[in-house]
Amino acid sequence: MKYIVVTGGVLSGLGKGITASSIGRLLKSRGFEVTGIKIDPYLNCDAGTMSPFQHGEVFVLVDGGEVDLDLGNYERFLDTDLTSDHNITTGTVYRSVIEKERRGDYLGQTVQIIPHITNEIRDRIKSVAKKSGADIAIVELGGTVGDIESMPFLEAVRQLHIEVGHENLLFVHTTLVPVIGVVGEQKTKPTQHSVKELREIGILPDIIIGRAKKPLEDEIKQKISLFCDVPVHAVISAPDARNIYEVPLILKEQGITEFILEKMRLKPGKKDLEAWKGFVSRLIAPSKSVSIGLIGKYTHLKDSYISVTEALSHAGAKEDTRINIVWVEAEEIEKETHSESLEAVHEHLKDVNGIVVPGGFGERGTEGKINAIEYARTRNIPFIGLCLGFQLSIVEFSRNALGLRGAHGSEFEDTPYPVIDILPENIGIKNMGGTMRLGHQRVLIKKGTLAENIYGATEIMERHRHRYEVNPDFIERIEKGGLVFSGKDEVGIRMEICELPDHPYFIASQFHPEFKSRPMRPAPMFHYLVKNALVFRGKK
Repeated sequence: MKYIVVTGGVLSGLGKGITASSIGRLLKSRGFEVTGIKIDPYLNCDAGTMSPFQHGEVFVLVDGGEVDLDLGNYERFLDTDLTSDHNITTGTVYRSVIEKERRGDYLGQTVQIIPHITNEIRDRIKSVAKKSGADIAIVELGGTVGDIESMPFLEAVRQLHIEVGHENLLFVHTTLVPVIGVVGEQKTKPTQHSVKELREIGILPDIIIGRAKKPLEDEIKQKISLFCDVPVHAVISAPDARNIYEVPLILKEQGITEFILEKMRLKPGKKDLEAWKGFVSRLIAPSKSVSIGLIGKYTHLKDSYISVTEALSHAGAKEDTRINIVWVEAEEIEKETHSESLEAVHEHLKDVNGIVVPGGFGERGTEGKINAIEYARTRNIPFIGLCLGFQLSIVEFSRNALGLRGAHGSEFEDTPYPVIDILPENIGIKNMGGTMRLGHQRVLIKKGTLAENIYGATEIMERHRHRYEVNPDFIERIEKGGLVFSGKDEVGIRMEICELPDHPYFIASQFHPEFKSRPMRPAPMFHYLVKNALVFRGKK
């Protein structure tokens, strides 16, 4: 097994996840099987209970793992499915060690950070890598070198390096090269200090990725090489890219793939980046464009909806179309709540060719989302609702098409028409983490429906993350009113997809199709949204 450990210095948010994903994509293009492991040094056991304001989107894996958004990037770049084992947090490590201590596994020993915590970390990395069946495991260490919470993980990978040998483990350090003053001079001192801290720990980086707005100057590369004891051709420039999918191509042009192959004594097979290059070129210079309104409640933090925006970009590339996202804060359009007055919504959405109402939790912004759904339904604008967007589509239809005044979800208020209610298995649950309906679930699709046309199948598997569902007591009344439940669970109790037969494109899902979207295989619902948005734009 070969390991590539990606660390970060100076500050967080430099793009370690994209660096790790890009290196993985390049190695995969040379014929190697690659997997990704993300280490998060926070004490949470997983990302499931975190607010998107804190950490961006919570990504859901096939086995129901609620994880950091970087694992979504791994899946998209590597075109693979990961499991919750691929996300290691301080919480899971310490919990495991404490449980072993309570069982008596360490009987007679004083349990300490070294060796017990570091051994647990090493064992988890090796176990995940082995079970994946990959040739190479990319390990991203979250946080920043120097953070107190990262120290056990840095010590663990240092020990792993000694255990497996230099040719089997390579360190990549991502660091900031800022520009100071009006002269625009690139400064290497932050990089020097960051590498100095790594070396004090006992880790010597093999490759340094220098993040800057513009490409690193040759003189700067040489200076970093000299002060950080790294070959100049292993100092890689990572300037701001036009989109994240261009990053592998930028790194490749500087010879990073060949350096890694030589350093780790890897014998490559094929060379195949042509499909990726074609995808990137369609993203950068498409021949068409559409505007899609995204109605959210965390819109000032775009990472909260990263899988949705990436699914839109994948679908856009498939149709050679630029996706212009119109970000709309749901609370801004909550002022108008009556169907006879949607002018406030119109002012926000008058120029869009399609509308997406994504998932979310909590009451804030729900009325604004309901207004946007009504606007899409009554104006025949192509529409997708996701998870909460699906549930609020039911609420909107019940209120405005069926006349059930005050219909809502029981999550939000005490209503005479709780068209959305809590899952029976969630009643009385006190622990919030990991207790929702999570991960891959089978969905059966009704023949002759829009959903069947989109998927080309009557049985699919999609990822879920929800605690509420359509109330079975209202299903018959809703369907008699004209809304079709075209997707259901295996026993026909839980509603999974709804659609409007008389609408050009109105579909919503209890699941999250965005989590399965890939650059060359866009999520079908998003692909059809873009196709219908192009048609709608042509009619305007």
